[in-house]
Formats: sequence, C-alpha cells, structure tokens
Amino acid sequence: MSRVSPARLFLLLISYLLSLFSMTDSEMIDCPAQEKQLARLRAIMHRLRAPGGCPWDAEQTHESLLPNLIEEAYETVDTINRGDWNHLQEELGDLLLQIVFHSELAEEAGRFNFDDVARGVSDKLVRRHPHVYADSSVNDTDGVLNQWDAIKRQEKGDEDQPYLHNIGKGLPSMLRASKLQKKAAKVGFDWPDDKGVVDKIREELAEVEVELAASDREKLSEEIGDLLFSVVNLARRHKLDPEILLESTNVKFEDRFAAMDTALQQEGKDLSSATLDEMEAEWQEAK
Repeated sequence: MSRVSPARLFLLLISYLLSLFSMTDSEMIDCPAQEKQLARLRAIMHRLRAPGGCPWDAEQTHESLLPNLIEEAYETVDTINRGDWNHLQEELGDLLLQIVFHSELAEEAGRFNFDDVARGVSDKLVRRHPHVYADSSVNDTDGVLNQWDAIKRQEKGDEDQPYLHNIGKGLPSMLRASKLQKKAAKVGFDWPDDKGVVDKIREELAEVEVELAASDREKLSEEIGDLLFSVVNLARRHKLDPEILLESTNVKFEDRFAAMDTALQQEGKDLSSATLDEMEAEWQEAK
C-alpha cells in the first residue's frame, strides 16, 4: 500500500470526525428513514475512506475507479435492455455509488463535493429549460433539443468553434459516430431518405471489396471504417442505438455458439476436432 501524506491524512481525519456528527456507525448499519438514505450512503463512503475504514476503498483514485464506472454504466444498460426491472434498482445503486465515490475523492482534494455536483446539474437543468422556468415559447421536442444545443454552445463558449467541436469526445467510437451524425442532421446535413443511406452502404462495401483484392491494409482499414460509419447512419436514422444493436447481436452470437458447442459435445465431438461443415450444420440448427 502506498504511504498516505500527512496533509491527506489530516483531511481524512477531519472528514471522518465530521461524519461522526452526522451519522454514527449504528445509524449507518440500521437507518430505516427513507429521507436519510442519501445521507447514509455519503456517511458510509466517508467511513470507508477514513482511517480505520476499508484498505481497498482508501487506496482508490479517480483513475483506478474508471473501469468500475464504465462497467456499472454498461451493466445498467444491459439490465434495461433485458427488461430486468427486478435488478434495475440494484444496478442504479451501483452506478450511484460511483458518483458518490468520485465526489468523495474530489471533496478530500478540496475541489468540490456531492452537493456541488447536485447543485451544478440542477442549475444546468433550469438554465436549459427556459420553456419551463422562463419565458421561452418552445413547445415541441425538436425545438427543445435545438434550444438545448444553442444554450449549451453559448455556455461552453463554443459559438466561434466549428459546429462539431468536441461532440462526443470520450465516447466509444460507434456511439460518437451516431452523435456526430445526429448533430450534423440538425442543420440539414442528412440523407433525404433511407435509399441514399442504403446506396452509400453498398458503395462503401464495394470499396472494401476493391481493397481486399488490392491487399492494401491501410486503405482497407479506411474503407471498413467508412462502411461501419454508414451502417451507424442507417441505425441513427431509425432512432436505434448502434451500440445496443451490436451488443444484442453479441448476445445472440454467444447463445447460438453455446448451443452449437453443446450439440457437438452430445455427438461426442468438440470444437477443436469438428469440421467447419459440422459446426455450420449445428449453427443453422441453433438458429
């Protein structure tokens, strides 16, 4: 374990002492009051990070927690996609824990705390909904979204930046592609109908086939990327999330592969010894 600096130890100690005034260990263990559950969660997080708490929690940083944040977000998405409402509460709790954890780390460093996070997003919602809280006359979904984007660009000082400046930075590439296309479509840069998109997909596929024959790896990579971008565009036009669509296909592939594997085993074969024709026959049966 890395050594804790005296300054950080002092902050942790002060944080822990303050938490004692707000909630005791016994109150953290048994807190039936519904309105105190968020305060309880924050008190527990204080307790785990403080001296005498949990060694693992005490060692974590913003960077070390990144895999957890991503994992919990995707597990929440998966639960919603499967319609598993019994477990959605649990997954949302795991996701909330990540926000509380990062807020705790920021508070220890003197940057901000959970209340600042909540205040910031509340202020943002009020600012970006002038049709609810002020005198804007926007009254349909398209108008609301355009107004949101205009306010956002003004707030971030992006009015003089290129229109797609910083759109979707940090997102997985497929999600970012969809976000870029959606943003461009708002100013009319879009196919008038699906035929144009499908024709573009065919065009990009033909270009991939040309580069396959040419064996130019760099050009092939570029053309496959263009093909993927065009397929994302088709999904986006129909308000379908390409990331979710691909994950659904991943699950389908996994299930069918498992069924094929099981069928082969029942015939006394395994994946390493079965021929491609034998695997294909069981694959078609699994479909």
